[in-house]
Amino acid sequence: MIYNACTMRVIAGSAKGFPLKVPKGTPTRPATELVRGAIFSILQSSDSGMERILDLFSGSGSLGIEALSRGADSVDFVDQESRCCAIIRENLEKTKLSGRARVHCTTVGRAISALTGTYDIVLMDPPYNDTGIGVIIEQLAASNLVNETSTVVITHSSRFKLEPAYGRLSLRREYRHGDSTIAIYRIEEKHLEHRDLPR
Repeated sequence: MIYNACTMRVIAGSAKGFPLKVPKGTPTRPATELVRGAIFSILQSSDSGMERILDLFSGSGSLGIEALSRGADSVDFVDQESRCCAIIRENLEKTKLSGRARVHCTTVGRAISALTGTYDIVLMDPPYNDTGIGVIIEQLAASNLVNETSTVVITHSSRFKLEPAYGRLSLRREYRHGDSTIAIYRIEEKHLEHRDLPR
């Protein structure tokens, strides 16, 4: 499905209320405010750091910009669509958050191979019809971008399930709301819980 140009807003933090442009003519399906709010509520209640964040399949950049607005030290945005990269940069300029961000206009697979250093949080919001996302998760799990303190957050369609483990990454929790599921992966193995998002 192709989503037309529209705007959404930053939910909280220094850029709260700022409108964000969404790319036109790309298969981007931006996370709703409910899902974005739930993601950061989950992260806030966990022991995840907010220093260095990787936003894969960035689209409009809404997840990474939300993280910057809430105090993240830096965010690396990755998207292969040039239109998305241009809009991420535009959104960063409007929210005055460009100084703590880098935009990588390349495929997610190439970015995982090229980037260095460990991230506290990896945000992944792939196209909802991408049932092959497991290959990317496996690549991420095998990389040096995540370690025992990293949290990987993946949003996907509730119509298909992700695996309980990809390499070193194990599924800790799932939060479901309608057609959206938020999956939390970490390297250490924990008991899997299923919860519904607040309505």
